[in-house]
Amino acid sequence: MAKKSSYVCQSCGANYGKWSGQCTDCGEWNTLIEAPNIAMPHHRTAKSTSGSASTKVTNYAGAVSGVMSLDEVGVTLETRMPTGISEFDRVLGGGLVAGSVVLIGGDPGIGKSTILLQTAINMAAIDSLAGSALYITGEESLSQVAMRAKRLCLPTDRLRVLAETNVETICAALTSEQPAVAVIDSIQTLYTEAIQSAPGGVAQIRESAAMLTRFAKQTGTALFLVGHVTKEGSLAGPRVLEHMVDTVLYFEGESDSRFRMIRAVKNRFGAVNELGIFGMTDTGLKEVANPSAIFLSRYEKPIAGSVVMVSREGTRPLLVEVQALVDDSHGQSRRMALGLDYQRLAMLLAVMHRHGGIHTSGQDVYVNVVGGVKVMETGSDLAVLLACASSLRAKALPPRLAVFGEVGLSGEIRPVPNGQERLKEASKHGFTHAIIPKANAPKDQTMFGGIHVIAVDRLDDALAKAFELF
Repeated sequence: MAKKSSYVCQSCGANYGKWSGQCTDCGEWNTLIEAPNIAMPHHRTAKSTSGSASTKVTNYAGAVSGVMSLDEVGVTLETRMPTGISEFDRVLGGGLVAGSVVLIGGDPGIGKSTILLQTAINMAAIDSLAGSALYITGEESLSQVAMRAKRLCLPTDRLRVLAETNVETICAALTSEQPAVAVIDSIQTLYTEAIQSAPGGVAQIRESAAMLTRFAKQTGTALFLVGHVTKEGSLAGPRVLEHMVDTVLYFEGESDSRFRMIRAVKNRFGAVNELGIFGMTDTGLKEVANPSAIFLSRYEKPIAGSVVMVSREGTRPLLVEVQALVDDSHGQSRRMALGLDYQRLAMLLAVMHRHGGIHTSGQDVYVNVVGGVKVMETGSDLAVLLACASSLRAKALPPRLAVFGEVGLSGEIRPVPNGQERLKEASKHGFTHAIIPKANAPKDQTMFGGIHVIAVDRLDDALAKAFELF
């Protein structure tokens, strides 16, 4: 059978019969690369058996399964294994699930290999999992891995290592070793002999990940896959890669910062958007016991343009400082947001003009979330507007004021989830006042350590009461 060339998008994996400058599926330019079409074998055969209500299907592993009612399916409790790092366990949803596949991405040098080497060594040292951790490297030599472990002062007597990039050889080694957990660094360096293309291509990444995922599900081995990221910060390779795995984790924060953050953007076994906070030390990544404290600045006197908001990341509240700078524009006005959605900032400024009586036309507006945290929720709306109003008026807000609430287009202050947990976190850190949505106001304020709760339902009311406090 003659082979016919096709063109595959290196961004999303879409196939085309001829080359074009732009991929119509994802919109990226110059990402189509020629790849030969390979006749794929028929993996599945279906047959019906007379007198039986179920249809027999042959799966990839060669086993025969039948169609059945959902209530006939047996359910077993998830077997979770501790990683030895409490913040990492939190991001994973309480520990590593047997047979799961975790994809972790981040900028070069941010700490992906470091935390996975720590995790593999920690899990190899657990008595119940003794000797059942395998670290597979495709980017570094074994001596480089040993040097990193020595630099981090980690014990290396129980961890098994392998330097290999061929997927078939890796699966054979995993079958022989039968580890409880394996780390593969990285998925972009792997290749399978079934695909005639260079490692790192869409076809190679997709097929390599599919083979490893099938192996993990059939054997119960938990896999960590390290993924490269593009200059935009997304995982390199086909988008289907994130759909194949059970959990997708992203490193956040700057590589030159002392703190690192891991966020779960997909998790079949835990909460999405869960955030783990780590500190980079000479001996590797260490969990931060009190993450709210690292994002709060301590000033000798109150300053304008700063307010503390109570965010919620995953399953826990987190105190972060929002700073704003509003200054006269010399030309076209600029709007810039770091750690927040830029489009939402522009919308909120329009709401503040219409329903708060404060306009920023002819002003440059810069908003920043201290510490490099990316706030994904709408509960930051009220804090952003109070910080902008404080900077514009050059009037400081009370230093012990905490704020949260969503702002609607008609100027109403909408409630946010888990309001009482947010108030408890603010009270625990010594805050004395809190401006919150009226729908989140507690019936009994004494349970929050005497914090004075100011409940508002309109933006103009929130602005007035905030500046009356100081």
